[in-house]
Amino acid sequence: MHRSAAYVALEHEHHEIDRAMEGFLEKLRAGILEPEALTPALEKLRRHIYLEEVIVFPPIREAGMVMPIFVMMREHGQIWRAMDTLDDLLAASDTDRIEAACCMLLDQLHEHNSKEEPIVYPHIDTDLSAHTRAELTRLSETGLVPEGWVCRHARGVGAIPR
Repeated sequence: MHRSAAYVALEHEHHEIDRAMEGFLEKLRAGILEPEALTPALEKLRRHIYLEEVIVFPPIREAGMVMPIFVMMREHGQIWRAMDTLDDLLAASDTDRIEAACCMLLDQLHEHNSKEEPIVYPHIDTDLSAHTRAELTRLSETGLVPEGWVCRHARGVGAIPR
């Protein structure tokens, strides 16, 4: 099965993020706390979620994949909140809690990605236009999350929708 560059780029990001987090955990367990080794992976994960929610999911949802997209977005909210917790713990240098939070986030990502890749990602090649796929590929390499953007299901009660 042929996979577009956009599909491959998003799938590759999953693996890059996992490897970075696993490397961070390995060093942490060896007594080395290097927040600067984890921060880029968390930034990449936030951008990844942004690209999915803003570019990938809307056309796939419109094509009829309503419930799978809802589940992915709900899980994004859980992942986002776990990243926020991890950011707070990194600032406090609480290594035991950092390790637990990082392990929890990795577990969430593995579960999420094991559904997203086989169920949602094939629709990138069928439900997104060639132009949208090209833009997604470009943004996966160079894009930034707009200042203040938070994924929909991570927003607090009463948050203003974006």
